[in-house]
Amino acid sequence: MRKEMVAEMLLALFSLFSFQINNPVGLPIGSVLPKAGLAMQDVSGKTSSMQQAKRQNGLLVMFGSNVCPVVQANQSRIKEICQYALDNKIGVAIINSNEGGRNTEESFESMRVYAKAQSYSWFYLLDRKSVVADAFGAARTPECFLFDMNNKLVYHGAIGDSPGDIDNVRRHYLHEAIDEMVAGKNILVKETRSIGCSIFRG
Repeated sequence: MRKEMVAEMLLALFSLFSFQINNPVGLPIGSVLPKAGLAMQDVSGKTSSMQQAKRQNGLLVMFGSNVCPVVQANQSRIKEICQYALDNKIGVAIINSNEGGRNTEESFESMRVYAKAQSYSWFYLLDRKSVVADAFGAARTPECFLFDMNNKLVYHGAIGDSPGDIDNVRRHYLHEAIDEMVAGKNILVKETRSIGCSIFRG
């Protein structure tokens, strides 16, 4: 009887937690890219903006982290989809908005070390005071926002399903959205539920 009660309590807590982290938030689909021209420090040492990162077919913005376990567990997927975006003439900007960790693992120097270790060939930008995350309504890492050539948001959410087990991925949501956008088709799945670490705004 006691074991059943404990199991029911754990299930209830899991359900509540899942709802909280899965509930989609952020910019409504169709929104214009916010803070497009805001100058941010890139790991290259230069100052860049999301508008500068944009390419012919649009822009992929992803909120990232140096230490988030979910980001680290999905790093191969992150690199794969970012390269796929670039191959399709879509710019890529990963944004680090963890202002609360600037004195430790989320410092700019740590960002540079991490980007080099992961062989990033795209922008990795420091979001001071989390102003970009606030403008996007971004809540976690990783969280993805795909914009078309007109800076309109066409997809928001996860890279794909099964973030905890790459071997069990069945839907590559962001990959599908990129294909549909580049082909000029309607995005069939415009918003999905992302799971990850909370952005530490400080």
